[in-house]
Amino acid sequence: MKKVSLILMLAVFVMSAQAQKKKKASDIKAIKDMCGCYEVEFNFAETFSPIKDYEYHDNYQSGALEYVFPVSETKDKIVLQHLLVIGDTMIIKHWRQDWLYENTDLYSFHKDNTWKYQALDKNDVKGQWTQKVYQVDDGPRYEGTATWVHVDGKSYWEAKSDAPLPRREFSKRDDYNVMARENRHEITEYGWLHEQDNQKVLREDEDEEDKVLAWEKGWNTYTKTEDDKCAVAKEWWDEHEAYWADVRTVWDELFASKSTVKIKKKVEDKVLFMQLFDLQDELLAEDYESEKAQKEIKAVIQKYLDSEQRLTMN
Repeated sequence: MKKVSLILMLAVFVMSAQAQKKKKASDIKAIKDMCGCYEVEFNFAETFSPIKDYEYHDNYQSGALEYVFPVSETKDKIVLQHLLVIGDTMIIKHWRQDWLYENTDLYSFHKDNTWKYQALDKNDVKGQWTQKVYQVDDGPRYEGTATWVHVDGKSYWEAKSDAPLPRREFSKRDDYNVMARENRHEITEYGWLHEQDNQKVLREDEDEEDKVLAWEKGWNTYTKTEDDKCAVAKEWWDEHEAYWADVRTVWDELFASKSTVKIKKKVEDKVLFMQLFDLQDELLAEDYESEKAQKEIKAVIQKYLDSEQRLTMN
């Protein structure tokens, strides 16, 4: 009887391992299905407010041509970079999303350009993927962890994350300081959908409850189009890839410290991405040296760190 029980236990273990391997392969396929050349439509609308005299803001609509592609991939991490294509020649480095399998390290947005490290229990992230979203300068934005779901022919992932104000509002509004996001990424026949159910939150003292100003619906569609439309983006990345790899390396050093990160909004009347973009053009105009680039990138980022955190300059 004991021998039979052991055989059954082994069989169950093998079947479970095979199912987990198959599930992970489906997850990876869904993540990589977000790659390609896309016509993107951004739509946001405030839907409800608990404040009686709240003045609703205008709906936001915009569109763009966007190229999404894998920067790197290992068995437990997939890095996807977004590039905006403007006209026939202009490229703007856009946001980045890293997907990490069963990740236990999270940087959670608190408020006012401050992110706090959070260690997760490995049992709580079993089978889950963390989506780490970064700014155009590869600095932190928001992170969330959840399970990819594959059912009834659908593949989707959804999680809640606190985030700073979106770029469409951060320079226009100061009545709230946290966007409490609920993100859903779903693979569709036309490409993929980024659906959002957000709360615009005013977060003040630690012992006070968050004040919700309004709810917002986001509906961003990524419709696949001909790859040739994004050919200029591929060429641009070939020329700029080394620089942004060094930028990621510098940020990774900071994140590895697991300490609170607070970033100044402006230095010398410039936001961080402007200085990093200027440095990009300067360094790529000469013979590029990674060691020199990382030292200069560190010097720029260090000026924006409003904390005791120090980057090593050697």
